[in-house]
Amino acid sequence: MKNHLTHTIRRLVLATAIGALTCTSALAQSAAFPSKSLKIVVPNAAGGAADITARTVAQKLSEALGQAVVIENKPSAGGIVAGEQVARSDPDGHTMLLISSGTAVSASLFKSLPFDTVKDFTPVSKLATFDLVIAVAEGSRFKTFAELMAYAKANPGKLNIGTPQVGTTQNLSAELFLSASGLQAQIVPFNGTPPVITALRGGSLDAMVEILGPLMPQIKSNAVRPLALLGDKRTDSLPGVPTVHESGGSLAKFQASSWNGLAVPARTPREVVLRLNREIQTIMDMPDVKKRLSDVNLNAQSSTPEQAAEVLAADIRRWHEVIVKAKIDKQ
Repeated sequence: MKNHLTHTIRRLVLATAIGALTCTSALAQSAAFPSKSLKIVVPNAAGGAADITARTVAQKLSEALGQAVVIENKPSAGGIVAGEQVARSDPDGHTMLLISSGTAVSASLFKSLPFDTVKDFTPVSKLATFDLVIAVAEGSRFKTFAELMAYAKANPGKLNIGTPQVGTTQNLSAELFLSASGLQAQIVPFNGTPPVITALRGGSLDAMVEILGPLMPQIKSNAVRPLALLGDKRTDSLPGVPTVHESGGSLAKFQASSWNGLAVPARTPREVVLRLNREIQTIMDMPDVKKRLSDVNLNAQSSTPEQAAEVLAADIRRWHEVIVKAKIDKQ
């Protein structure tokens, strides 16, 4: 009995010592953070919404942490190259991934990924949200969203809606819109936004679904007319344009918007994640950051790590359902 008790005590002491060492190691690692320059890997080309967001945050984060924050653009289908690079990086907070609605889509759109979108990353914070819009050519017969809806209901299958490639947030948002509205229409995917705009203005498309930012120059030059926003509220840049859900009925609860944020490799010490989160929340509240993003139709919006994780998980569920219902083949 005495030997058993002695053995038990020794195990408890050993477990406590190991736990203390682990805790001390984590605290030491977080206390030393950052110990070198940081990197934000962006799964998109330079110049887009994701890149602009990352560079705006990187500059401020560098000032706050006293270390350089480098942007590394790694565009690829589904953001796979960028995701794999960060998933395999040291979990010390020095390498971050710009995540987005596209990250959530890829989790269901691809047959296999070299990483687990949920298990291999720890979200740090949201950074921004941005609107999606249903638009028509300026000379279109549809002057309002109600007119577009009325035509589509009276002419099943005749309305053509253009979007970028199959599986993009815009493409899936169009599918979600048709599903929620009960309309029968043709969704026509193109290889990017410019050819969608060209087809719309040329008259071969009736409407398009696109992120608002890239369309603003066309809207301001009166080449394209926005009919309705897919998000949950109107935008200050286009106060006269209603939301889809304002039309009521089956669309009363409709909402589809895009977002981006930052994540680090799983197993990054909690203290490091919280340090990054505190800095990012401060940065996203800065007036000059809000204005910089607002100028390109991005709404600065930070979050807790838990809120960012839930946004990612909810989007994965949502877009999985859309992909299955639309019978989109996995890539």
